[in-house]
Amino acid sequence: MISEAENTIWETGFDSSGVKYSLPIGQDPAFTDALSVNNVIKQKLESYSRSKWETDQEDAFYVCDLGEVHNQHMKWKKYLPRIEPHYAIKSNPDPMVAKLLATLGAGFDCASKTEIQQVLGMGVEPNRIIYANPCKQSSYLQYASQQNVTLMTFDNEEELHKIKKFYPHAELVIRILADDAKSTSALGLKFGAPLDTVDHLLHVAQQLSLNVIGVSFHVGSGCHDEHAFADAVLRARTVFDQAENMGFRFTMLDVGGGFPGADVKEGATFEKMAAVLGPAVDELFSSDVRVIAEPGRYYVSSAFTICAHVIGRRTVKSNSDEPTYMYYLNDGIYGTFNCIIFDYKQPKAQILLKNGKYLYGLKINEPEYDCSLWGPTCDSIDCLTKSTRMPVLNQGDWLYWENMGAYTSCSASQFNGFKIAKVFYTNASS
Repeated sequence: MISEAENTIWETGFDSSGVKYSLPIGQDPAFTDALSVNNVIKQKLESYSRSKWETDQEDAFYVCDLGEVHNQHMKWKKYLPRIEPHYAIKSNPDPMVAKLLATLGAGFDCASKTEIQQVLGMGVEPNRIIYANPCKQSSYLQYASQQNVTLMTFDNEEELHKIKKFYPHAELVIRILADDAKSTSALGLKFGAPLDTVDHLLHVAQQLSLNVIGVSFHVGSGCHDEHAFADAVLRARTVFDQAENMGFRFTMLDVGGGFPGADVKEGATFEKMAAVLGPAVDELFSSDVRVIAEPGRYYVSSAFTICAHVIGRRTVKSNSDEPTYMYYLNDGIYGTFNCIIFDYKQPKAQILLKNGKYLYGLKINEPEYDCSLWGPTCDSIDCLTKSTRMPVLNQGDWLYWENMGAYTSCSASQFNGFKIAKVFYTNASS
């Protein structure tokens, strides 16, 4: 269980005008301490049926299990005790998740002024933040300077001149290019200094009297090869030695992100990555080197479940003897399911409520038919699933998708006037 003090955080959502709000949990029923995700969803749907025809009562909604976030933090401390996690808040800036991780002592990876403001606004000390965007807006650099957020990354000469002008006392970490060929999102396409440019960049930093203190890398978002970390750590060691020969004294290593969530049970699991990364760091870096990481999806992927309402059905004629169907839902590509485009995710729908029968976690023994799932907007790109098979659904039924916490709500929009799904919280897994 998470202590009561840690529960005094917020419930967040968007009102009918599209304005984001947050309320203390004691003033809103959005927090249901210790109920299972199943029971929270069931209570929500039952409350909807009692308040039938109430405005917006059919809107899609999330259930977040903060206990799952807590468990992930404890797992990190068990398997990678030397490495300090700095939550990549871009993966899901949910205020209750962020506040919980702040309370647990995690640091934060921020990429913008707004993210830094959110973290500082929770009372997090500036030295628990890394400004891990290698290319920063000048005014944001000035803001970081004003707030004493000193730790930040760079990977090019122009950035060094910008930092010299706007924040010459910053503590810099050179982000090197790692092999991210076996990751879902190859961040090396945009960031990371090739090793053959490091010597030049360090010479420029010396000429500008800038304080470079370490190395960072990122093996790519959604890495599916645990050995990528061993190779990246070896590259970092090479740069440490190179810098030492030039007169630098590096004291920090940032091993970036790429860690999978608890939903990944096969292949490159977190446990396998930790078994490679931990020993590699210990072998190549002495205990006086501070080591941090930037996990994002690791913390939140399995903590969020999204529930959406079937708002319409269209029967489509086909060449076979059986019909096919198009189902229209009140969440889609412009909302939660932007992860299909931006994060290459393939969410699998499950039936939650059918003809008034609650079916969470149950298999349905009914004939299945070819169908497609569509979001609510008037854009044909708004397709969740082009082809799958499901029992016949009706308007008023509900579907749900598990493991929807990473790179979902953070990128959602209100295109066509459809609201971003509200979040309801529980603490079931801790």
